[in-house]
Amino acid sequence: PQENQRRVRQAYYACISYVDAQIGRVLDALERTDLSGNTIVVLWSDHGYHLGEQGLWGKTTNFELDTRVPLIVRGPKMKAAGQASPSIVELLDLYPTLAELAGLPISEELEGKSFAKVLDAPSHETKTVAFSQYPRGGGLMGYSMRTASHRFTQWIHQATGEVRATA
Repeated sequence: PQENQRRVRQAYYACISYVDAQIGRVLDALERTDLSGNTIVVLWSDHGYHLGEQGLWGKTTNFELDTRVPLIVRGPKMKAAGQASPSIVELLDLYPTLAELAGLPISEELEGKSFAKVLDAPSHETKTVAFSQYPRGGGLMGYSMRTASHRFTQWIHQATGEVRATA
């Protein structure tokens, strides 16, 4: 019902406002205690959340709202602090990025790629595509590729390998 939808949206936005305030408190405390010069702060989400868009509620698709997530990094000596970036990154890029920022070795076996250069130059391009996958009923697995301008999703039957749909 419309009233329930309104309440769910209000609760979701209230949660975001609360989290935002708490992040501010953490950053203020780092400044107050002189720890900001050697502390990296990362805020991310596991995946997005539908709030009635396309008739969906929750986190259950390969659509843009489910696969695009907040990712905010604050590190010492960042040259582009507070700036957004159009660079494509994936959550699996987070580990090599943190390792690089901390001066630790990065294994060549990782699938992720550091986006540390983006923190100084937001226009720096780290990769040209991001990948995601999510299952659908009927034994289907959706595989998506996201570029700067397009998303391609293909639904493949897991048992037979047959392509069932492409979007």
